[in-house]
Amino acid sequence: MAVHTLFHQQIIPAPLPEVWAFFSNPRNLSRITPPGMGFSTEEKDLPDAIRPGLMITHRLRPLLGIPMTWLTEITHVVEGRRFVDEQRVGPYAVWHHEHDFEDLGDGRTQTTDRVTYVMPFGPLGELAHPWLVAPELKRVFAHREKAMREIFPG
Repeated sequence: MAVHTLFHQQIIPAPLPEVWAFFSNPRNLSRITPPGMGFSTEEKDLPDAIRPGLMITHRLRPLLGIPMTWLTEITHVVEGRRFVDEQRVGPYAVWHHEHDFEDLGDGRTQTTDRVTYVMPFGPLGELAHPWLVAPELKRVFAHREKAMREIFPG
């Protein structure tokens, strides 16, 4: 079982409270997800801010248009600093995503994403990782970075 990691940082030209308010609102995930993924959230009564234990069900078509359900649990929240989400049901054998936020001063915030994941289907999943899954994850985070530049243009 290979454990993969994805690391992404971005400096956003907005103060930490604004950036935190955006990322900690679970309704905003759809705003930074590539439109071609068919992303939607099942729950219509989501809170305005995440909390530990919050479970969110997403429907999406991340690879080859195949529909999937992704159930995420928010496992840790340090208000204004970090939160962690983990997949409970979904396309990966393991998905652990840490989101960290740092006030850089001068109205700028650095976001850091650390994703640890394990492919499903053992060796077959590993065969798909370098040519299908890893490039798709890079594309998703590149889209997210572009979307954040549009939302927080500075």
